[in-house]
Amino acid sequence: MYLVALCDDDVAEMDKVERMLKSYQEQQTGDDFLIRRFMEAEELILLLKEKAYDPDLILLDIYLPDRLGIDVAKELRKIGNRGQIIFLTTSNEHALDAFEVDAVQYLVKPLKMERFFHVLKLALGNIQKIQEENFVINTVSGIRQIPIDDIIYCESRKNYQILCLKAGKSRVRMSGGELYQKLGCFSCFLRCGRSYILNINHIFSINRDEVCMDNESKIYIPREKVAEFRKMYFSYYFSKEELR
Repeated sequence: MYLVALCDDDVAEMDKVERMLKSYQEQQTGDDFLIRRFMEAEELILLLKEKAYDPDLILLDIYLPDRLGIDVAKELRKIGNRGQIIFLTTSNEHALDAFEVDAVQYLVKPLKMERFFHVLKLALGNIQKIQEENFVINTVSGIRQIPIDDIIYCESRKNYQILCLKAGKSRVRMSGGELYQKLGCFSCFLRCGRSYILNINHIFSINRDEVCMDNESKIYIPREKVAEFRKMYFSYYFSKEELR
């Protein structure tokens, strides 16, 4: 399921694009779209700032009533959205600016079905690559896609798990065992006692009874788990070397 944000002040144009998306969906088994419309960019920006919405694909009109689509895209990138952006416009005037926000393509209206499908396929391919590196989870503030490398460690606090990220923290309502199971498909996560799950790639050093993370956090290793933890830690790095 792909979250698709369609931002255009022209209802007729949005109807047309939505029909094209549904036509593509019918032809490509497994490519399902959950489409959300935005007549103004501010609503989309606000939802992203509140972490209530994080679209995979953004179909963005260049000429919006409140601001230029290029400026909207720049703000979305600053907020942290990594979604694929496809600009829709009636002019080539801002085509070069699209590269500044890593847009997939700049399509001039009226849209041609074959060209639109080609660009859409490219965008979805990029999304799949990103999702393979992301952890999708339902936090207390909404569903989030978190790049695996952004997770430094996770800490259990009663019925919640605190995700310590590169840029702040996020809270998840589940047990430590449930979270570890969800992270199990990523080989870089290792349990440290019952309270912590560590991203091995963010370990700076291991001392006699504690782990120092690269954000300067220090995490205690239960005495009876020290030997097992060290063994698993070095096993991870030896296996990486063998794959090179």
